[in-house]
Amino acid sequence: MQSEVRKKLLDAFTEANGDYLSGQYLADLIGCSRTAVWKHIEELRKHGFELEAIQRKGYRIIKTPDQISADEVRLGLTTKFLGQNIHYQESVDSTQKIAKTLSYENAPEGTVVIAEEQLTGRGRMNRAWHSPKYTGVWMSMILRPNIPIQKAPQLTLITAVAVVRAIEEVTKLSPEIKWPNDILLHGKKVTGILTELQAEADQIFAIIIGVGINVNQQLTDYPEELRDIATSLAIESGEKISRAQMIRSVLSNFEKLYLLYLEDGFTPIKLLWESYAISIGKTIIARTINENIRGKALGITEDGVLLIEDEAGKIHHVYSADIDLSEN
Repeated sequence: MQSEVRKKLLDAFTEANGDYLSGQYLADLIGCSRTAVWKHIEELRKHGFELEAIQRKGYRIIKTPDQISADEVRLGLTTKFLGQNIHYQESVDSTQKIAKTLSYENAPEGTVVIAEEQLTGRGRMNRAWHSPKYTGVWMSMILRPNIPIQKAPQLTLITAVAVVRAIEEVTKLSPEIKWPNDILLHGKKVTGILTELQAEADQIFAIIIGVGINVNQQLTDYPEELRDIATSLAIESGEKISRAQMIRSVLSNFEKLYLLYLEDGFTPIKLLWESYAISIGKTIIARTINENIRGKALGITEDGVLLIEDEAGKIHHVYSADIDLSEN
């Protein structure tokens, strides 16, 4: 009940867009006394929100906390379903693990798991993902699309486009996508995406998408071995970025693209993805389990498979690989 009241309050302040809301209006909205409203306002203050109260005008939020709690994310969130149910924890082994458990417990589609820190975060091919406290965005989304299992990888590409658009929106930086799911800034990795499938027979039960964004790390926050290959939004932009705003932007952009995908299919997403891809039209080396393929990246198929044309003119369909840009 407490969290539901707080959600109503934050939704109201979001719609007010900086205007004052009277105690009576909030009392009517929540269905309680003005004294109870005051108590809820005090709870928000305890959680780091700064609120201005002026007699005969009401309340307004003038500063939000530097954290990514459910309350902070909800303030300004305008999505229809994505992020409307937020599961927040200070420190976790992995947001993916929690999301998978919640999914099996029938958490609604759009549920988002957010943490300030991951102790055992991982990326594609089970590689470790460095997730220090209070610096980045570490979250997982639960989706339940009615699509064939073989189309599940498309969700990874949708996520990549959503994250790129969110970074552009919040920071004005110009990120690029390295197939299949790395987001780069000036050649260094700033975001990783991990998609995991929960399915039975030929039916999808849920798709869990993990997103890790390096937001406010400084170079000294990275282990020595990562400093040449990883970066953050703060390093590249030269300023501190609101992590909660970053989350809201990712959720908003993803929901729009996801609904477009469910309505019109993958083709419009494919075109967007290719427009951001760093490798399309360039000579690359794809390092697969069995071989290294050198050739020109032509684009991706409707299923997200990378097409590479080698020097002999043979077109290779690459389903999983590490990609290096080749020196021409």
